[in-house]
Amino acid sequence: MPVELSRADPGTESLTDPAGSAQATLESDGPWCTVVWNDPVNLMSYVEFVFRRYFGYSHLRAEQLMMQVHEEGRAIVSRGSRERAESDVQAMHSFGLQATLESAGES
Repeated sequence: MPVELSRADPGTESLTDPAGSAQATLESDGPWCTVVWNDPVNLMSYVEFVFRRYFGYSHLRAEQLMMQVHEEGRAIVSRGSRERAESDVQAMHSFGLQATLESAGES
């Protein structure tokens, strides 16, 4: 069962037109997901630690996501613009976790 995620910065950007008369909010290029995959290397406690440290998730949310990775083989840990998701994937790799970028329509 997927876990709904909320994040302080959902990947939206606010733009002002050149005339300064209107402000538009848009998502840079559609929703993308960061998927973390189960692996035989990392301890469950370490995966939970990474989710708390990098994403700032609460203990409960990080534990739910970690259990989803452990039991279902994967979990979507963030959503947002492609740039944001790519940055999150790269960060997960730097922590030694297996992560991929996925269009939100693929999951």
